[in-house]
Amino acid sequence: MKIKHLLLAATLMMALHSCVVLSPKKYKALLAERDSLSTRTVSLESEKSQLMADTARLHGQIAKLNGNYSELDKKYNSLDKNYSASSSKVTELSSDLQKREARLKEVEEILRKRDEATNALKDKLQKALLGFQQSGLSVDIRNGKVYVSLTDKLLFPSGSIVIDEKGKQALKSLAAVLNKEADINIAVEGHTDNKKVKNLGQIKDNWDLSVLRSTSVTRYLTEVEMIDPKRLTATGKGEFQPIDTGETPDALSKNRRIEIVLTPKLDELYNLITK
Repeated sequence: MKIKHLLLAATLMMALHSCVVLSPKKYKALLAERDSLSTRTVSLESEKSQLMADTARLHGQIAKLNGNYSELDKKYNSLDKNYSASSSKVTELSSDLQKREARLKEVEEILRKRDEATNALKDKLQKALLGFQQSGLSVDIRNGKVYVSLTDKLLFPSGSIVIDEKGKQALKSLAAVLNKEADINIAVEGHTDNKKVKNLGQIKDNWDLSVLRSTSVTRYLTEVEMIDPKRLTATGKGEFQPIDTGETPDALSKNRRIEIVLTPKLDELYNLITK
């Protein structure tokens, strides 16, 4: 309204200053012009108010967007840190996986060589001991080891710990192979059936019988066949590892046995495991 009053005053002053007497027509024209200016002024005031409201609203939106941007920027920085940490962990795990895969290949290769050596040893023993397999001798592989199983009737008279001549011939044929295979460890295991020992003098029970028969075989292999004693271990298992749980004479006979367990030396594998 201030602008309207100023414009009206200016118009009147200009009219007085000119000292011109206006005709009714010109006077009406001036009044119309004044009214037009007044209307335009009101319109401009309204537009100004609208623009101020829009400006305030836009400032509010900008402030909100800036707040959202700051929050998103924080989240991005957090995600970037997490990504960097995850990326580093993935790199570390990938490197560890490669090492483990390389190690696995080494172990698999050593075990493959072991299996090859075990199978080759089994074949040699089967050929060398072919003549005794009908007398209670068998050769097989279990858990990567070669088992030469000799029933007691092949090695000992009933209730005895003294090896008979047929048993010595079998052990001699076995030793001929083992003396050529220096990288084979040898464990001699004595086994009995579950029947109590009777009237055997110094032999008190099946433990004694299994141990003494095992040491008899070990002494023969080392003292007569000259196998290096450092390669041998003698143990007695008594009646507690039967291969046949039956009570028939045939089952009991199978359980009375000497098992010679042959294991290829696995120094490579041991060194790999203890790295």
